[in-house]
Amino acid sequence: MIEDIPLVDAHVHLPRLGELKPFWWEWYRRHGGAPLEELYDPEGRPRPEAVDAYFASEGVDWVLLLPEYSPRTVGIHPYEDLLPVVGYNPRRFRFLANLNPHLHYPLAPHLERQLEAGAVGLKLHPVHGGFAVDHPELFPAYWILQERGLPVVFHTGVSAFPGSVNAYASPEPIEALARAFPDLKIVLAHGGRGWWYGTAASLALVYPNVWIELSGLAPARLPEYYRGYDLRKLARKFIFGTDWPGVPGIRRSAQALLEPGWDRETLERVLGRNALEVYGIGV
Repeated sequence: MIEDIPLVDAHVHLPRLGELKPFWWEWYRRHGGAPLEELYDPEGRPRPEAVDAYFASEGVDWVLLLPEYSPRTVGIHPYEDLLPVVGYNPRRFRFLANLNPHLHYPLAPHLERQLEAGAVGLKLHPVHGGFAVDHPELFPAYWILQERGLPVVFHTGVSAFPGSVNAYASPEPIEALARAFPDLKIVLAHGGRGWWYGTAASLALVYPNVWIELSGLAPARLPEYYRGYDLRKLARKFIFGTDWPGVPGIRRSAQALLEPGWDRETLERVLGRNALEVYGIGV
């Protein structure tokens, strides 16, 4: 908890270290601060008890872990690798499914398999995976999620990782999905980082089924990112996330959100309540 407010980190990566490419390590050294040597065993696998203790020490009540299937960029980080941590403390840890239409065909059975394993939603990374969010083969997945009341999380915004396709970074095509699937809960990870902050903000304000997730965004710069928008109103659609381990500290980032002077209800929504409602966890 932060100031007695339940805290959810909705955007955490926990891959096996041996699967990572050199530029991932450069990213971690530039932005991260977590003691990975204490959280992983000598074979580069997460140590569930150490990972649980670490997130507890950072004040995180719930953690959403993200697998990824992006061979052209960060590689393949299968959801099965996350299950030991989730199984160690299912009260704290959940995970999202991940799909790539270039790898998973047809998509529906692959999504079903991950949902059966416990996934509480779906994360799509069009920029790292090299596909459009309105790819026709993704529509059955959107339908399944809408029917089950589960969210889809889209990476929105630029990525500097080699192999990224930033032509797929814009949240603009998501507007059509929000209309076509009005009951589908949509989360814009990174909030349109780079060139599309305004697009992400407009979508979140116009559509009741769209939220902005703050991973990778400096809390102190939110007024700059979303200048021209009513930040107090927009904040009620924010979901806290860090993009860990590429963050100096989870507690530090969460506490920085106390500085804008938002009212207690808005802070509760940003730090935890929105995520709990969107992902259906903590109940």
